[in-house]
Order: sequence, then C-alpha cells, then structure tokens
Amino acid sequence: MVCFRLSPVPGSGLVLLCLVLGAVSSYALELNLMNAENATCLYAKWQMNFTIRYETASKNYKTVTISDFVNATYNGSFCGDGQNGPRIEVQFGSGFSWTVNFTKQVSTYSIENISFSYDTRDSTTFPDAKAKGVFPVHESVALKIPLDDIFRCSSILTLEKSDVGQHYWDVHVQAFVQNDTVSTKEFLCDKDKTSTTVVPIVPTTLPSPTTTPTPKEKPEVGSYSVKNGSNTCLLARMGLQLNLTQDKVTSIINIIPNTTNSTGSCHPQTALLRLNSHNIKYLDFVFAVKNENRFYLKEVNVSMYLVNGSVFSFANNNLSYWDAPLGSSYMCNKEQTVSVSEAFQINTFDLWVQPFSVIQGNYSTAQDCSADDDNFLVPIAVGAALAGVLILVLLAYFIGLKRHHTGYEQF
Repeated sequence: MVCFRLSPVPGSGLVLLCLVLGAVSSYALELNLMNAENATCLYAKWQMNFTIRYETASKNYKTVTISDFVNATYNGSFCGDGQNGPRIEVQFGSGFSWTVNFTKQVSTYSIENISFSYDTRDSTTFPDAKAKGVFPVHESVALKIPLDDIFRCSSILTLEKSDVGQHYWDVHVQAFVQNDTVSTKEFLCDKDKTSTTVVPIVPTTLPSPTTTPTPKEKPEVGSYSVKNGSNTCLLARMGLQLNLTQDKVTSIINIIPNTTNSTGSCHPQTALLRLNSHNIKYLDFVFAVKNENRFYLKEVNVSMYLVNGSVFSFANNNLSYWDAPLGSSYMCNKEQTVSVSEAFQINTFDLWVQPFSVIQGNYSTAQDCSADDDNFLVPIAVGAALAGVLILVLLAYFIGLKRHHTGYEQF
C-alpha cells in the first residue's frame, strides 16, 4: 500500500489517500478523510471502472474502458458542514472526474447521488470522436444506511445511462465516522445478502493454454429485432456461444434467449444489435455498408462480468464477417466462429441476419454461407480442368512425336 498525505483542503482538513493495487481491471481506492481536528470523518475503500461507447467521425462506434486511477487526485473532497453533506471527488486520466454526495438524516445517512464526466477532446482515449467536449452523467442513488454502520458491497453494482456504464465492487464506505473510529458493524447491499460472491460464469480449467475445452451443448436459437419507430429495421436469429480465455482458464457461455434482452439502432450506413443479460453488460454487433451495395459485420463490442468480480471488456471494429448484398439477408446454418480477439470468440449456430432494408418485418432472400464455399470451389474446378487439358495436350504431343520417330526408323 502506498499512502499520500495531501495538503489541507479548505473546509475538510487533511486527506489521507491510499492506493492499493486491486483487481485485474481496476485499482482499489482507499480514502481516509480527516477534519480540522485531525480525526477521521469519512472512510471509503472501493473499486470501480467505466465503459464508454462513443461515435466516431466516420459514423462507427467504439467502446473504451476506463480503469486506471493510479494518478488520481481528490481535490474538492470534504467532511461536510452545517449546510452541505460530505463529498468525495476524484479526478483521474485526461479530464475524467467522479463525485459522490452524502446526506444525513436523524438516524441514517444516504449515498445521495453519483456524478461522472468525461472529455472526448482527449484524442488518446477517444480517437476520432465525432462530438468533442465534456459530457456529464448524473445518477440518483438515494441509498439509506444506519448512521453508525459501514456500508459494504462485494458484489458488482452497475449504473447505466446513455452510453456510459459504471461498475463498482468491493465497496466499503462510512460517510459519518463517529469518534474517529470506523465502524465494524456492516450494512450489506441486497446482492451481498443473498450471495457473497458473484458467479455469473463458470470456467473450465485447462491443462494448457492450447488445449481446447470440452464444448457445451449447442446453444438455443433466439430471435432478436430492432425497431426504428414502429417499423422493424433489423432482424437476427441465431444461437450464440461465447468463448473467453484468461490466465489459461477458458469459459464457455451459451446465450439463453429467454433471459436476454435486445436493443439497438438503425442508420443508413450502420446498424447496431445490442444484447444484454444478468452477466453480460452488453454484446454489440455493429453492421456497416460497403461499396454502397453490400453489408457486413464490422464490429463487436463486449462487456461481461467475471467470477473474480472484475469486468472483461473488449472491442474490435475491424472485422469482416457475414457479407451479403444490400436488400438480402445472410444465412448460415453450420457453425461459424467470429474471432474478436485471441482471448474472445463467438460461435454462431443457425445464423440468419438482415441489418438493412427490412420490408414489413420479414427477411429478404438469403445469401447462404455455402456460397462462400462455392466461391472457393470454382477456381479449383477451373484449375483442375485446365490441368486436365494440358495433360491431354502433352500426351497427344508425345504420342505424335513417337509415331513420327518410328516412321523415320522404318524408312
């Protein structure tokens, strides 16, 4: 643990800040806030990260994960006074800020609201962002806690608004510390009352990173759609199986359609299908138009909860799958693999998708993936035929040459 004692903040006394290396996807933050009498008035320790989806100038979408708080500052944090409650303020990265406000009642205190803001003018974090500026996100929480208790939540708490996801876990906070002593009496969040461990994904341990895990049964096929107003603009039917490998451990997850929600959006050049469930924050399929006459799967974004409480997030906007002419659909009944990264792949079964030009909510004529195989067979067949003709020509030449030579000998 590395501790920093910062200079006094007006109205708050001294701030003792400790940064501890935490889960794979984030740093644990620990804040011991002291008043003018050098007594602890607020204590907090927690882990968090943020996922932000933004539009680029080329009308594509990218997702970034913010989880580096090693250089965080706490300017503006204070113990509260007669008019304002305690507040934690954190600044990190290039233009990121995070604030949580507390209020006090007679026998309870509340985590009142949480604010988060990000600056897309940071071209390193948000390359080629279409909209430039500071974007704030405000979330009302209003969680009441007994005044003498410390709030604890080991499970993942998620706040989602617009294109921003906030994830918190291993949270310990007491906003009104009494007599300079942090309470040992815990008030648990609802998720911790039913389960102390988040187990959304059951991994299969492999003997080596190159060993293929035993496949699960074929996933159930689900039907998904996206509407633009009252009209259906995107159709998809498929069975989905996710493969995630981390630290030599592979997890295989079958998407269950009955517990999976679908949303999305449709635009002239791009279309989005977003799936989410209890353990999948989002799974995005982004389609694009190319050459004004074909569509294809261009991008996949994923954010999912892991057994260790961390969040796995990844985005790849340079894919090229499911190619078909505009005005048609794409179909593939055999198993296909969409390789998003070395660590994350998606197996599809009985796939049928149409992200553009949907008429009256029905699929158009499908281009089958077997046509892709036929495209490979055509040059092979042509090459084989040419090789056969060449062999026949050579045979005829040698036979003629032999007969001609034999004629000379008889003469």
